[in-house]
Amino acid sequence: MQVEEKWDFVLVSDIHEVGSEKEIKRKKFLDELSKKGFTIKKIEDKKLFYGVRAPKQIFQKYQRLQRNPDSRPQNPNNDHNIPVTTRIQIVNFILQNTVTPDLEKLRDLMKKKVFETMFPLHEKEDFREFLEENWARWRTIFHRQPIEKIRCYFGEKVALYFAWLGWYTYLLGFAALAGVVVFVAGITVFSSSQVSKEICEANTTIMCPLCDQKCPFWLLSDTCTYAKVTHMIDNEGTVVFAMFMAIWATVFLELWKRQRATVVTDWDLYRWDEEEEELAMELINNLQHEPQQYQHSYLRSTIVLLLVLLMIVVQIGIAHALVIYRVIATALFTQSNLEFLREQANTMAVITGAVLHYITIVIMTKVNRHVALYLCDLEKPRTFSHRENNFTVKIFTFQFFTHFSSLIYIAFFLGRINGRPGNYVRIAGKWRLEECHPSGCITDLCIQMAIIMLLKQTISNVIEYLIPWITHKRRKKQQRPKKRSMMVWEEEEVEDPCKRQWLSNYQLNEVNVFSLFDEFLEMVIQYSFTTIFVAAFPLAPLLAFCNNLFEIRLDAIKMMRLHRRMVPRKANDIGIWLQVLEAIGILAVIGNGLVIAITSDFIPMLVYKYTYSPCVTENITGVDCSTGYINHSLSVFRIQDFEPHTKVSETLLDFVTDEIKECRYQDYRNADDYSYTVQFWHIFATRLAFLILFEHVALCVKLIAAWYVPDVPQSVMNQFLDRKHSNLRKELSMMEYSTEV
Repeated sequence: MQVEEKWDFVLVSDIHEVGSEKEIKRKKFLDELSKKGFTIKKIEDKKLFYGVRAPKQIFQKYQRLQRNPDSRPQNPNNDHNIPVTTRIQIVNFILQNTVTPDLEKLRDLMKKKVFETMFPLHEKEDFREFLEENWARWRTIFHRQPIEKIRCYFGEKVALYFAWLGWYTYLLGFAALAGVVVFVAGITVFSSSQVSKEICEANTTIMCPLCDQKCPFWLLSDTCTYAKVTHMIDNEGTVVFAMFMAIWATVFLELWKRQRATVVTDWDLYRWDEEEEELAMELINNLQHEPQQYQHSYLRSTIVLLLVLLMIVVQIGIAHALVIYRVIATALFTQSNLEFLREQANTMAVITGAVLHYITIVIMTKVNRHVALYLCDLEKPRTFSHRENNFTVKIFTFQFFTHFSSLIYIAFFLGRINGRPGNYVRIAGKWRLEECHPSGCITDLCIQMAIIMLLKQTISNVIEYLIPWITHKRRKKQQRPKKRSMMVWEEEEVEDPCKRQWLSNYQLNEVNVFSLFDEFLEMVIQYSFTTIFVAAFPLAPLLAFCNNLFEIRLDAIKMMRLHRRMVPRKANDIGIWLQVLEAIGILAVIGNGLVIAITSDFIPMLVYKYTYSPCVTENITGVDCSTGYINHSLSVFRIQDFEPHTKVSETLLDFVTDEIKECRYQDYRNADDYSYTVQFWHIFATRLAFLILFEHVALCVKLIAAWYVPDVPQSVMNQFLDRKHSNLRKELSMMEYSTEV
């Protein structure tokens, strides 16, 4: 039985003319590999395939240079006691850093189309069969992930990503349950809320027009359903849930640190030094190599900082454009011939604005990537790891503003900078800014979040799976060899088993250094949605939880069946992503505190109950203390004070017999001179006090939780303590033995 040949990497090239420049450059590169002792095998099909296998001396050097590398082999090769993942990583480093006599590296040759691509092979290993059967299957969606097997096949960095994603999804289950409880509790007050009842019964409360031309006066009771939905979201449970999620974010990260410590200790990588390993591989590749020194340029840093700020300004400008769209859309919908659009003008503007926001997210994601890469090139990072960290910070910053600028406007500015009847703030002196509903703006924020999360998660996942699947099928069809009809006297040519394996791997979709990064970025943005504005959308953790159950298996199927094998990378944590997640945790406290203090009607209602309600002013105990809140929160405007170009005569309601003298609008202003009332300043002071109190309490709880839950489990600390003690005792016994001798 023929033993199957093992090859570390496959290089693919077009068939170039003999003597051409590309053919000469390819030969020079392969000659350099041969000088280093690499075995090279050539197979010709529609493309040229070069299998390369590194000599065992390279791996022996690696094991000597690394003091404690891989003390527990993952999947030892028969010839060399070194894990396959580490072997692929070393060979990849040498291929990438081999220099031809023309001072060109492999990436330069690939840019010049000398080589088309390179990839390690999906091999017929036990680990692969196990993962395909027990991990990359939809039926295993609720099963525990085989992290150790993933590590053995894809390396530590990929395994840590899935370990983190699994842990995040597991703890999301508790947040999702809490969110559902809060949402169900909100449904129970859907019709029983005193504020909603007052709005539904306000048949005589005439509200000011929502636009200048053709918009009628309207009755507050017309928005009964909208008010019920708002108070289903905006209630006392929202405050408790916001506090819970701030604590949850801290507990999740602290428990992940413990989980990570346990996992990497079991892998003997807790004190692994990435820089030392990279230097070792540099020396293995070239003994004369000199390490690149650390450098810092204040000029380059200043330029990068200014360009980052400029990009953020562009993102904010896009958010302003979305605001302008909503204002104009509202004005156009209110003047539409369709009754439905006229009645639901504001809601339709919110929905279409959210869809437009999603489209800008898709477009700007591609722009952000190119800009972040350009800025990283300007910085000239020393190593790939430094480049990856710099890129992570920049792309997350850009993506954060892309995703959240519009939400920040809706949460904290919508309805608060629009002025008042008779003195509206206008865009280009023409279009009025939007107003909040009398029951608050939190429903607008909820709609925006729900649409973006649903679109982003469903469409992104469908595209994420369909595009690789379609591409793989198309590539497979193009590369399928045509069967030649055999003559009677001809013997069928025996096909090289390597050819079939190399072709099947080539037909898979290409992976790059950002393949895993993209998955991390997607999850971190989702984590931001789940924590920062969760007070406005309690079902966000549930959506994230359901999405992640599918995301894990979707990523597994892509990596095992649709994509080429990813080049393994060692790691002992999730890198700079942990710092990003901690920053999001702080933003979650600030964001949720601001949503409750500013966006929600929780504070105005609280002030009314304990200062202005019948329970206080009239000492009545038999009524709901929020009785009269709506009437108290609406100011009076005299029709005669409208701006000259407002066509009041065209905005009279059919059922009004006498001329309308006054209308109501949501604000706390005096009826005579429209100045702010004392109640406005009471509410303002209470909002500020609540914000300070909420954030200090939440941050204190976060700090206590971080202190209470140790980053490293006792079992891991004791394991290291026993190991140190054992090593010292061994050294001492050897010393005594040598003295006796």
